Amino acid sequence: MDFDVFDLGLIDYRLAWLFQKEVFKAVKNGYARMALIICSHYPVITIGRLAGKDSILVSDDELKKRGIFIYEVERGGDVTYHGPGQITAYPVFNLNYLNKDLHWYLRELEQVAIDFLENFGISGIRKPHLTGVWLNGKKIASIGITVKNWITYHGISINIKKDDLSGFDFIKPCGMNIAMTSLETVLKREISIQDAKDNIIEKFRGVFCKKNNM
Repeated sequence: MDFDVFDLGLIDYRLAWLFQKEVFKAVKNGYARMALIICSHYPVITIGRLAGKDSILVSDDELKKRGIFIYEVERGGDVTYHGPGQITAYPVFNLNYLNKDLHWYLRELEQVAIDFLENFGISGIRKPHLTGVWLNGKKIASIGITVKNWITYHGISINIKKDDLSGFDFIKPCGMNIAMTSLETVLKREISIQDAKDNIIEKFRGVFCKKNNM
């Protein structure tokens, strides 16, 4: 079984969040097959269920002046930043047909990012007891998910553009004192967002369709 792909382009976070919920309902009620939503966001900070009060380092007023909105969302994890220089992927997958194991699902999302980076000649790594993918001690891919009735939403973001990392300066990414990096920073050349999107869709199919006979 394959999945439908919805490329929302550069979109306001709230609109994409609402769209995820509509797709989730359709999958849950059997009106749609599994789906992968791909997009980038205008600058936004999202606060997950495990976020600490000290994870945002500047005031709400300062963020508003910079045009950065804040949303408290139902995903797991702490605080993260999304911007137009990222690719964010929201799989709405029914784990009843794949594997009802959240740790397995998180590792498969990490594998998508690792395979994506490998396509550019880069070896991304996992870190024990942490979720996400890292390069040279810096984080390049962040993951935060929600699962209800064994159907997933929220997902994974990968930093592509080197000029869109400054938003992370306003937070403790994932609640930790860590540095973030991007694909362009590592490769020292420009990367097309559209080319990167096509690549990550292919990697999702490689990990979730071919391997798991979707």
